[in-house]
Amino acid sequence: MLSGLAKHRIPLWLLLAVLGFACSDGGQVEEEPERPLVEVERIVITDLEDRVTAVGEIVATHHAVLAAEVDGRVTELVVEEGAAVEVDQPILLLDPARRQLELDHAEAQVVEAQAQVENDRRRVARQRELFGQKIASRSTLDETETALRLSEAKLTAARADLGVERRALREATVRAPFDGLVVERKVSLGEYVQVGEPLVEIVSLDPIEVEFRVAEVDSSFVRSGQGVNVTVAPYPDRVFRAKVTVISPTIDRQTRTLRVKAALDNPEGLLRPGLFARADLGLDMREGVAVIPSEAVLQRVDGSVVFVLEDGQRVRRRVVEIASFQEDHVVVEEGLETGEEIVVRGHSDLLDGQAVRVHREPGEMPAETASVEASVR
Repeated sequence: MLSGLAKHRIPLWLLLAVLGFACSDGGQVEEEPERPLVEVERIVITDLEDRVTAVGEIVATHHAVLAAEVDGRVTELVVEEGAAVEVDQPILLLDPARRQLELDHAEAQVVEAQAQVENDRRRVARQRELFGQKIASRSTLDETETALRLSEAKLTAARADLGVERRALREATVRAPFDGLVVERKVSLGEYVQVGEPLVEIVSLDPIEVEFRVAEVDSSFVRSGQGVNVTVAPYPDRVFRAKVTVISPTIDRQTRTLRVKAALDNPEGLLRPGLFARADLGLDMREGVAVIPSEAVLQRVDGSVVFVLEDGQRVRRRVVEIASFQEDHVVVEEGLETGEEIVVRGHSDLLDGQAVRVHREPGEMPAETASVEASVR
């Protein structure tokens, strides 16, 4: 005997339709997310001759703004702006005649105080003699001795005032503290100035210095007395020879650089403070390093990071040690091996272990997949 299903056959198309409806109504079929598109580059480990260079500026070895150490009127301008001066040469005068009169008065006060002391000493000697003969009382002797101490104190004060006036007379003549050039005069003839007011700016040009900074990774290459080739924009075809004189004992925490100064002769006065300068410290040999595009490196909290392609389809996040930075490349000292492939574009949003599609055709990647967030120095 046939069952009900056997008696009534269900068409195949109807059965498929019913099953499709059930699947669409009862659940959704998840699709695998599209893997990001990246470009990669193969690594080659090699030995590198790295030229250590830095940028900086020309600075004066000695530079000072002389200020008034006494108040007074500017009575004479001895030298003009731009003039060369020698150490201890007068530059301008601040009413030295007035200071001479005050000095004469102080000297007179000293003479008067000395006379008073001598007179009080004779009185004390006389009173002591009378006291020994029991003619003068003890109180009278005490009074004369007290008067002597007071007069001696006044003599000391008068001598101190005399020293102050002598110094004021010297400081009324403003002198050059070193050989150099007058950059700017900040006061005019007849102007009254107060103590501490700027008077004149003076600078020394020979010898002169170049100040620059080198990257932290190159700091071991710098040593005292090392020769440095210096070039400046006004004289592009000329190389000035300098010698390292100052090396900062610390690395700047903000810029991770080392401050260096080098001295150089400037007899012609061609180099002037403020000039932009390039310093060439020579070659530094680096063995077993990888040179990769700067855009391949991402700066993260834990350091410099690159993404390495594994098995042709997944990337691994790796922290590397950067030896130096070039304009469009970086030198990686540790963290990469020969033959590995690193992601150079499309890696700004990648995660460790993420599956990717590798773009190996020549040409530009689509704009929406290109990385624009790589950060290098």
